[in-house]
Amino acid sequence: MSYAIAPQPIPSLPIIGSDQRFPIRRVFCVGRNYADHAKEMGAAVDKDRPMFFCKPADAVVADGADVPYPQATVDLHHEVELVIALGAGGRDIAVADAQALVWGCAVGLDLTRRDLQNAVKAKGHPWDIAKGFDHSAPVSALCRASDAMPHADTVLRLTVNGELRQQTSLGNMLHSVPEIIAALSTLFELKAGDLIFTGTPAGVAALQRGDRFHAELVGIASLDGKIADPIADPSA
Repeated sequence: MSYAIAPQPIPSLPIIGSDQRFPIRRVFCVGRNYADHAKEMGAAVDKDRPMFFCKPADAVVADGADVPYPQATVDLHHEVELVIALGAGGRDIAVADAQALVWGCAVGLDLTRRDLQNAVKAKGHPWDIAKGFDHSAPVSALCRASDAMPHADTVLRLTVNGELRQQTSLGNMLHSVPEIIAALSTLFELKAGDLIFTGTPAGVAALQRGDRFHAELVGIASLDGKIADPIADPSA
């Protein structure tokens, strides 16, 4: 097959203990999955059904890479999250069958242009510009489900410049991983290569140029990075 223009590389993530990489198809995200975060944002919680949004697959930034401070914002926020990688998919998946689709897990940051989000929310507009921007999804190397999987007591945390910003146990999620997968499969056909960010706890706050972050899914995966100056415009 020939293309009119050169296709972009397939986004992927490294795998802990392997020289293979995990190809990324789509990135789904869950909003308001911790009651304390919903409270700090002044938002209502729907305990019956998760709230979903998406990021582009090429927004993923691998562990150790610099994250350029995004354009069009002065209020970039961190949101640390458990990230699930799917090895299989389907439609209308039962909760009881959902866990079997999980290929592995990681820890990630759902970076948010909070000032833009607040502005569009006030107008009742979609959140895309606040969530789905370039480099908005730093993610650690993946841990295979066969090696380790998180449980209710697994600690999720984030430090910035050595200061603890966010910390919780995964048992505080309002919707479990199988419940999230099942609900998402009623809206989209899920497939191998999909990533799911599962929501953030309280403690979200601003990141500045030069900040160094360290996110952990304790005992399973970790993510390190730095907020760098914006990428220079080559046309300037």
